[in-house]
Amino acid sequence: MKNRGKQLIWQNYQKDIADDHFFYVRSCIRQNFFPGAETTFLRILKDVLNKDVYDDPSHTTCTGIGYHTDIVPLETTMTVVARQFALMTEKGYKNFIPSCVTSFGLYLEILETWHNYPEVLEKTRSNLMLATGRSFVLPENIVHASDVIYKFRSEIAKKAKYRLVNIHTGKPLKVVEHIGCHYAKMFPDKSVGGAEFPRVLSGIIEEWGGEVIDYPERRHCCGFGFRQYFIKANRGYTFSSVKKKFDSMSPYEPDLIVTNCPGCNVFLDKGQYVISEQEGIVYSRDGYGIPVLTFEELTGVVLGFDPWDIGLQVHQVSVEPLLDKIGVKYDIQKKYTDKNNRLLGKPVKPTLLKTL
Repeated sequence: MKNRGKQLIWQNYQKDIADDHFFYVRSCIRQNFFPGAETTFLRILKDVLNKDVYDDPSHTTCTGIGYHTDIVPLETTMTVVARQFALMTEKGYKNFIPSCVTSFGLYLEILETWHNYPEVLEKTRSNLMLATGRSFVLPENIVHASDVIYKFRSEIAKKAKYRLVNIHTGKPLKVVEHIGCHYAKMFPDKSVGGAEFPRVLSGIIEEWGGEVIDYPERRHCCGFGFRQYFIKANRGYTFSSVKKKFDSMSPYEPDLIVTNCPGCNVFLDKGQYVISEQEGIVYSRDGYGIPVLTFEELTGVVLGFDPWDIGLQVHQVSVEPLLDKIGVKYDIQKKYTDKNNRLLGKPVKPTLLKTL
């Protein structure tokens, strides 16, 4: 009876995730910092899961960063978002997938505003028509890209080449999952598990053989926060938040961090370099730091995609120690070469943080 009650309660934390026919919109941050992540996601959906997904080259930024930093007015942002929906409508799709959690939160905020204030929706329709001559239908299903991977996690596990298990010890990898604030905290009912029990990444980790690490600052913000980092005088807050998280998780010695937010991935990955330079601290026994992968990259790894095709060479923290634990085969000589095997150059090595 108690288990049945728990199951009924958990149903309240679920969300409807479409099965197929997705209209995909990319992230400005993810494309710039982790350029292989989104092509990896599209490859997974098209080639591994055989899903219909449309990647429209005409779509633009959602203006989320400009909106949250008070540069782009809300009315302008709504018109830009309306144009995204118009592109979806024109291509015959109804299921909308944003790559970025800031975009995800922004789309939900605007849809909620339109729902409660129909006159604002009509004004936006008028603005869009005047500006572009376009009209749109609201999406029937809007989920974050990580929701889609979560939905098909069991199917991916069956097709996976590797599991999140240390081949040298036979034990599950210790994995920290970091959920972007704009995924679960803005509109908890639109996430898997809500703000208190977000399941979208932990469900993936456990399905693929890993052990999810709980630690005191598990739900603490990465520190990006827009106004923190974009205002230079506030950047100390960003990296103090990063340090707070790593100080908290370090005693558990995680093998890996996985995120579903491109901004979080930037600061948890590259923030380790900043802390090593400023504080002389590296958060791993081997001196390489803790690898930080996006959920798309992690999925590509377990499916056996070439790590350099995924784009893991652009990460600040070296991924090779993680790949070695999982048993992934890779050619170290191709890490910094293009498709024609020409060397693109190698980054300057940090002072303290070890790199390969």
